[in-house]
Amino acid sequence: MGELRSSVCFSLGDGRVTGLKAKRLVQTGLLAAVIAVTTMVVNVPLPGVKGYVNVGDAVVLLSGILLGPAAGAFAGAVGSSLADLLLGYAHWAPWTFIIKGIEGFLAGWLAFRPQKGSTFLGVFAGAVVMVVGYLLVGMLYYGWAAAVVSLPGDLLQGGVSALLCVIIANPLRKYLKLGD
Repeated sequence: MGELRSSVCFSLGDGRVTGLKAKRLVQTGLLAAVIAVTTMVVNVPLPGVKGYVNVGDAVVLLSGILLGPAAGAFAGAVGSSLADLLLGYAHWAPWTFIIKGIEGFLAGWLAFRPQKGSTFLGVFAGAVVMVVGYLLVGMLYYGWAAAVVSLPGDLLQGGVSALLCVIIANPLRKYLKLGD
């Protein structure tokens, strides 16, 4: 009868399509859930832009550097925007979907580049995308002054999340046997 395999396909935008086996699909879905939970459990409201600071970005970055750009984009976008919806920040959810999707994708893409892959560069670039993305959307929603007032919170969020990610990435990679 043959072996039954599950796969999901993600387009990378350049015509190539990658297949993710069932194990990778489950890992990606679980990371999206972990992102939503970590975002919801540890969050501090930012009054200026009616948003919040959280540590969910550490898991967004981990998703990209551990599972690659497609999984990082999907888990980051879905998990983070789901948290926005559940916490009552629906006005941020579409922007969060885009910003966190790019953050996870970029972290994974830079970490997985052949011969030039760099976990540190991926984590740093992903955190910068988050900070700049929310600064721009904050300016769009609430004006320059409110966006600048929230900037220290976003910088703290990006810095702490990047540091957490760098600290736990290799031990987690070994524990989960993701080199397989």
